[in-house]
Amino acid sequence: MGGGVVSVPLPIIAVLCGGTSAEREVSLGSGRASALALARSFPTRLFELDANAPPTGLDPARHVVFSTLHGTFGEDGGMQRLLQAVGVHHAGCDAAASALTMDKARTKKTVAARGVGVAKGRAFSAAKKPAASELIAELGEQLVVKPNAEGSSVGLAVVAGGAKLAEKLADITAGDWLAEERIVGRELSVGVVNGRALGVVEIRPRSGVYDFASKYTKGLTEYFAPAPLDEATTRAVQTAAETAFAACGCRDYARVDFMLASEQNVNNSLYLLELNTLPGMKETSLLPMSARCVGLDFSGLVRELVAPAVSRFRAGRSAVT
Repeated sequence: MGGGVVSVPLPIIAVLCGGTSAEREVSLGSGRASALALARSFPTRLFELDANAPPTGLDPARHVVFSTLHGTFGEDGGMQRLLQAVGVHHAGCDAAASALTMDKARTKKTVAARGVGVAKGRAFSAAKKPAASELIAELGEQLVVKPNAEGSSVGLAVVAGGAKLAEKLADITAGDWLAEERIVGRELSVGVVNGRALGVVEIRPRSGVYDFASKYTKGLTEYFAPAPLDEATTRAVQTAAETAFAACGCRDYARVDFMLASEQNVNNSLYLLELNTLPGMKETSLLPMSARCVGLDFSGLVRELVAPAVSRFRAGRSAVT
């Protein structure tokens, strides 16, 4: 037998979408768009899931997973743990980083330790809710209340004053939550691919709040890509995104969202909102907008996102052949 290089064929890209979370419909759209784009570069199969389990027929020797399972189980490390346990390579963050970034309170603590600005906040459970007066004394009259581990702004509410806050707290009957001081300013989003930030996008919801309706109802939000920022501010946002990505142990890609405060007298005017490890992946989604700012179209973007996992797959197959 000769000692030549073993040629490892391209894997089949298994695109996972659907799932059981509140973001199922969003996930279906992301999965279908991504599968069409990936099929231009790789053999591709789309799996629409209805349960919290990998699809039947997934083969570690043949498949690499590209997941668009937004929300709980898909994005919080649940699916990633199952894939890792059976040796299936997947694009994106591993189970540990996925679990960390889905937990908004832990993410804030982690990135703050690396110098990234975060809003003052209080995490609490439905079983141990603080009084409205207590939160206002600590965080101010203008507050954002949201689930600690949901995406797509599911459950998010902006409240002003004790009466409105008390109403919101009364509606909370389950789960873990986060109350934060409201930062008024310009909402920004930037993709990070292989540790490097792409272009900055500005989000301008007509209602003033980028909630679920503003995200997914046509015409309710304007997007500016690239964001109309000076060069120094743009670079500061990109640096903060790269720092947050590294601090949370992210891999391959993510989308990082910030608020640039409008007040001029604050010490740190840039505040992390969230780090999304499986962001929306339709052509009109924020990560593809960020990529287009640097000349990367949708097909090129999905190819870049899956490429590191394909390399890991081929290195692993070479080692066993």
